[in-house]
Amino acid sequence: MKVGLFIPCYIDQFYPQVGIATLELLEKLGCQVVYPTGQTCCGQPMANSGCERDAVAAYHHFVQLFHAFDHVVTPSGSCAYHVRNHYDIVEQTEEVKKIRDNVLDLSEFLLDILKVESLDSRFPYKVGLHQSCHGLRGLRLGQGSERALEKSSKLDTLLRMVDGIELVEPSRPDECCGFGGTFAINEPAISVKMGKDRIADHENKGVEVVTAGDMSCLMHLEGIIRRQKKKIKVKHIAEILNGTQP
Repeated sequence: MKVGLFIPCYIDQFYPQVGIATLELLEKLGCQVVYPTGQTCCGQPMANSGCERDAVAAYHHFVQLFHAFDHVVTPSGSCAYHVRNHYDIVEQTEEVKKIRDNVLDLSEFLLDILKVESLDSRFPYKVGLHQSCHGLRGLRLGQGSERALEKSSKLDTLLRMVDGIELVEPSRPDECCGFGGTFAINEPAISVKMGKDRIADHENKGVEVVTAGDMSCLMHLEGIIRRQKKKIKVKHIAEILNGTQP
């Protein structure tokens, strides 16, 4: 299967190993992966800052680069959500509609398109899963605790396919980490306090590695972890599913 790989800005700039792990994982599962080298931002930061009209050029560029692929896969629930739900402000051409229908978070692609049931990977560590807000309540990659429905999580399902992993659920499994894109900039004190609460919750459960489907959340948590000089690590789910060790 031929797919277009979209790598978010912050992964490209600060966590390239996540992009590499995503590529390797998809290729292991038999996908023919193309990384369009002309790709830029999906436009989410500008939109989040109240400048969505200024992001339209980025929207059109994204569509131009990726519309020919059957699926566009990204290791970011927030970017996938943004393309699907915010590209409604541009003319709804066939190319735009196709992009909005076919851009997928990595976990969605693995479970809903590839129908993955097993993985050849090992990660013998105690892992805590952080459910990002965009993924959980935007893409519905799981059920939030406020909904009286059967508990489910695509990320949890995939992680349980990894040999040796010990998944530990925090006391508040679907609480925001405090990043929230520009929220962390506009309300830094609240953002940091929320992040500290999340880290403490995982730490109290004996977690060695915190994982998530959005590296932006993990970037926020990692910054606090480093400043507090804690031993806990962060890893994107793509790295764990690919068998990358801490």
